[in-house]
Amino acid sequence: MKKIISVLMISVAGFTASSSFAAADVAKASFKATEERAEADFKVAKAKCDALKDNAKDICVEEAKVVLTRAKAEALVNYENTPKNHVKAATDVADAEYALAAEKCDDKSGNDKDVCKKEAKAAQKIAIADAKAGKKIFDAKVDALSTALDANYKVAIEKCDAMSGPSKDTCVATAKKQYK
Repeated sequence: MKKIISVLMISVAGFTASSSFAAADVAKASFKATEERAEADFKVAKAKCDALKDNAKDICVEEAKVVLTRAKAEALVNYENTPKNHVKAATDVADAEYALAAEKCDDKSGNDKDVCKKEAKAAQKIAIADAKAGKKIFDAKVDALSTALDANYKVAIEKCDAMSGPSKDTCVATAKKQYK
């Protein structure tokens, strides 16, 4: 009987491990498919720009690049939702939007063009700074939560110290479940 239970437990563990690998494979395949779809959409949009001339064509291409960059950034964040990837995605989009805005400035001349480029650069810097600040805020909240949980755990354990026997064991187990 023990052998059967052991075999069943090993089978369940193997199935669980293979299921998590399969889920990771599906997520990666979805990520790659989204990127490929974005690249294909970009090529179609870029081909439409060929009918245009001069700066209008350049602006059209930059607009297509912004759409491509946003799609890839969203795919990355959906695939690996980490603060680092949020910052990377926001930075990539800010850079693409800056390139588009700078290209639009080329239609202007003199001081208007200079002001336009400075505004575009400022918008890019603000977007990147916001993304980095968002990561710092997230990290600070995680630290604060960790500190609060640790403090509450210590209080709960201190309350358990007043008990003895099975009630103390139950109290400690409950505290560990709740705060660890």
